[in-house]
Amino acid sequence: MKLVCYKDKMIKALNSVVRGVATKTTMPILEGILIQTDDNEIKLTTYDLELGIEYKMECEVIEQGSTVVNAMMFTEIIRKLPESEINISLNENNLLTIECEGALYKLATMNPEEFPELPKIEIENSVNVEEGALRNMIRKTIFAVSTEDTRPIFTGCLFEIKNNRLNIVAIDGFRLALRTINIPVPINDFKAVIPAKTLNEVNKILADSFNTVKIGVAKNQALFEMENCKIVTRILDGEFLNYETVIPNNWQTRIKVERQNLLNSFERISLISASSIEKEKKYPVKVSIDIGKLTIYCTNQTGDAKEEVYISTEGQNLEVGFNPKYFLDSLKAIDEEEIYIEFGSNVSPCIIRSIENNDYIYMILPMRLKND
Repeated sequence: MKLVCYKDKMIKALNSVVRGVATKTTMPILEGILIQTDDNEIKLTTYDLELGIEYKMECEVIEQGSTVVNAMMFTEIIRKLPESEINISLNENNLLTIECEGALYKLATMNPEEFPELPKIEIENSVNVEEGALRNMIRKTIFAVSTEDTRPIFTGCLFEIKNNRLNIVAIDGFRLALRTINIPVPINDFKAVIPAKTLNEVNKILADSFNTVKIGVAKNQALFEMENCKIVTRILDGEFLNYETVIPNNWQTRIKVERQNLLNSFERISLISASSIEKEKKYPVKVSIDIGKLTIYCTNQTGDAKEEVYISTEGQNLEVGFNPKYFLDSLKAIDEEEIYIEFGSNVSPCIIRSIENNDYIYMILPMRLKND
């Protein structure tokens, strides 16, 4: 194997595939990158047996071949080389030689035949989405994914095609995040739950562009396919919550508020509440709604805090407790200047939704106040 490539292109490829390298494994081959040539391009592959990433790039291939090299070592060497052409070859001793200007490195390699093949997916259903739109949807829902392994199905996001819309939903038992976009062409309904780990890596690879990414699903695998990158992942087993049945359709109190003002107030009051909320989760902030005014209180061992925000109100006055982090996460995921927040009773979930359209819903469960 012998090839010549430019550093910038190789770094872009490595930054994508290195995310599929196994970090804790007893199989050294899974810590490697499979390098394969094919005419005038090379294919880089990593696979940790759950997430596999394949990236193709053009280069000058002088001699065809394949090998496996330790991913982290190879990537760091390439990253630190001069901005120039890089010559990569496999010598007679199966050492991978890397040459660039005055630099020369030789790395031990592994047998490419021992590298596990990525699953071959027989796609049953698929949808095409703009990269920028998908990246935005993942970023604005994934924070609500559960980090607890007690209910594995909630450690991923639901991808659902329904009535020609793509819905992405995350739930952790205390809150729900939903983002939805219209699909402009007719498409079959289907759904799959993709692990959050995969989606984090997908999101780092996606660009803010109008290029298309194809999302395909089979029985227990999913595929994200971009122009020169392919990501294969397992689908989580189990039945996801029927989220539509838990989102309230009615409200007793509704407010219209400037999102940034409310976000600023929650950020400040979290300086008092955060230490107790995170450690013991029994000191909520108290939210009180009166005509034209929302007041946020927090009292604990750290101190006292009070914030007032001017709002437009409909319905009844209300007093309810919340974990402020859940409000902060949701408010940061919204771009609109004004939003609706809808409340039922002081033990019912509240809903944050758009004033102008229906492309997102954030639901937050209240915390019981001491005097409830």
